[in-house]
Amino acid sequence: MNMNFVRAQANTIVSRSIVRSSLAHHRPAAAVSTVGTWRQNFSTSSNAKNIPKSTFGDVTFASLAENDEQLKPLKDSHYLKPASDATIAKTKAALEKRGFKVHIVKDKAEAFEKVKSLIPAGASLNTAHSTTLEEISFVNYLIDGKHPWNNLKGVIMAEKDKAKQAILRRTLGTTPDVFLTSMCAITENGELAHGDNSGTKVGGVSYGAGKVIVVAGSNKIVKNEEEAWKRVTDFCLPAVSAYGRKIFKQPETFITNYQVLRQANPIEAPDRLEVVLVKESLGF
Repeated sequence: MNMNFVRAQANTIVSRSIVRSSLAHHRPAAAVSTVGTWRQNFSTSSNAKNIPKSTFGDVTFASLAENDEQLKPLKDSHYLKPASDATIAKTKAALEKRGFKVHIVKDKAEAFEKVKSLIPAGASLNTAHSTTLEEISFVNYLIDGKHPWNNLKGVIMAEKDKAKQAILRRTLGTTPDVFLTSMCAITENGELAHGDNSGTKVGGVSYGAGKVIVVAGSNKIVKNEEEAWKRVTDFCLPAVSAYGRKIFKQPETFITNYQVLRQANPIEAPDRLEVVLVKESLGF
């Protein structure tokens, strides 16, 4: 693989620009009013008492691996196995030592409830594309509209003019009150690694959003930064490429930004990034 590494190091981030793969395709959420009402509250109804059923079963890793010939060799990958309780505890301690706030939950249902509890009523909210968020039913919850937040993803996807939508992604999409995403890998040393194609995910996580909530299955825990990068290229890339073939009919997809967060910002926003770590295998 030909790679052109560009390493820009501040306290918290390592970025690599390369010429392969992608983790940043967005599926349209609910279509909502006009773009001019960016921060209007589009739904104010009561909290859902039951977790909605996820309608994204055809794009889970298991489904993609079953139907995509290029992904089938990875269907039993060790990257799908949940971590042990001891490894989860070690990773939690390492993340907290680096200034990240961590919540351990046992399953998808607890993850769904925990995420809801972390988002203040009235907050503007955007989500990166995340199979994990789909699997815990949070994306369906947003689409249903029975929540007290401003769903900015809906505003962005309602704009059909590509040039105007790109402006919304760059401005509105990366600067919400709360940004929800997952990670490609979390190291036992307490680092968070992820990437995208457009920069909208990396931009929101690194600085743009007021608060970032990361939801990840314990299968994403790896030993160190080197193993994180290996997980991205050997596992995440083929999975996302399979997703792209199914949804966008593209032969492969691309990562142009790779980011490692090494510690929380202790000066400007010490509690800005929270991690919900699930004792299950989720996403890819």
